Amino acid sequence: MTRKYFGTDGIRGRTNTPALTPEVAMKAGMAAGRIFTRGAHRHRVVIGKDTRLSGYMIESALVSGFTAVGMDVFQFGPLPTPAVAMLTRSLRADLGVMITASHNPFHDNGIKFFGPDGQKLSDAVEMQIERLMDGGLEAGLATEGNIGRAKRVDDSQARYIEFAKRTFPRNLRLDGLRIVIDCAHGAAYKVAPEVLWELGADIVPLGVSPDGTNINLDCGSTAPEAMCAKVREMRADFGIALDGDADRVVMADEHGRIIDGDQILALIAKSWSATGELKGGGVVGTVMSNAGLDRYLGSLNLKLARAAVGDRYVLEEMRKGGFNVGGEQSGHIILSDFSTTGDGLIAALQVLAVLAQEHKPASEAAHLYEPLPQVLENVRFRKGSPLDDAKVKSSIESGNARLGASGRILVRKSGTEPLIRVMAEGDDEKLVRAVVRQIAAAIEEVAA
Repeated sequence: MTRKYFGTDGIRGRTNTPALTPEVAMKAGMAAGRIFTRGAHRHRVVIGKDTRLSGYMIESALVSGFTAVGMDVFQFGPLPTPAVAMLTRSLRADLGVMITASHNPFHDNGIKFFGPDGQKLSDAVEMQIERLMDGGLEAGLATEGNIGRAKRVDDSQARYIEFAKRTFPRNLRLDGLRIVIDCAHGAAYKVAPEVLWELGADIVPLGVSPDGTNINLDCGSTAPEAMCAKVREMRADFGIALDGDADRVVMADEHGRIIDGDQILALIAKSWSATGELKGGGVVGTVMSNAGLDRYLGSLNLKLARAAVGDRYVLEEMRKGGFNVGGEQSGHIILSDFSTTGDGLIAALQVLAVLAQEHKPASEAAHLYEPLPQVLENVRFRKGSPLDDAKVKSSIESGNARLGASGRILVRKSGTEPLIRVMAEGDDEKLVRAVVRQIAAAIEEVAA
């Protein structure tokens, strides 16, 4: 069955277009509330959000939907996505909701749902919500005396700060480290600098002045150049760039050189394997993970299991194989010993723990392998399925033939934006770039 509202990461779209209106949000709240009303107890839902202007509107609509079906609502205000997942469990809530479009521009927004275990909902449950949204909501309306209540939780940020600090080894501190922390004017703009400061770091904050429209604007993990430049300017030891909802992270060494998600996975795998903390005999990456990571892990007798793109699919593979470390090249890092979803701040803390233990600069400790040349190009399309076109298929076949056994090509639709992502990697960078451009040009011709 075709999914009408949900994509690969909840409901997402441009605000006040048919994809995401207050009506859609209210119906989603009513439908999810009905499904997660189980038993005779007072049911509870927690809601967090990032700093987008539209968050107020969507939050109000969700509150209306949840209270209409008899759920009590706890509103957290701006808080990272992983904090909402954690607090869903901590507060024994029946449902958790994060209002965010993650790394997208401010004009987009979205709704992510978490079950009582802090896990993202399965495809099957999301389809149940969709079916109810399009019919049958009236049957679930609460009677007058059972309408839900809503209240603000003022200490939610403090709860997450303490949780994050507990994931850092108790015998270590960050004294003497100067760290640039870019919060993308997003959900972590208060909590992330506070955690690092309380652990002893000298912090240089960026992206901590949200105005509702500047989230992810030339900052954060999708535009880490500002963080890298500030690291060099301040002669900092380390840089951290989070995205709008802080579930992904990109880092930089003292020279401003990027440390991406694959390098983070390599570092944590090496460290945890040495201490016996690594489970599953390796880590979970995605089809986008660089072949250099695969080769490096192999040199440690560890394996790389590949999942589809999307942290929910990474988590599924982790559960299936008994892994406790997984993530994406883009910086979604899931450490299941600590969190049920990607957590950029906690991933950064694990890297910082290695630096503190080894007394090495990040340029030595965090660049463990040389990645193969990998090129990614995004092609925007208006409608239809460009990947079904014969010219595009022929171009991909031709590219595979040119790269041969030394490389690979991955062409896929984005699950959150109207984009075709064209990726290729191999030993010859010039050839890889030529192949990507050839395929992208074919898609552009069809999508025009």
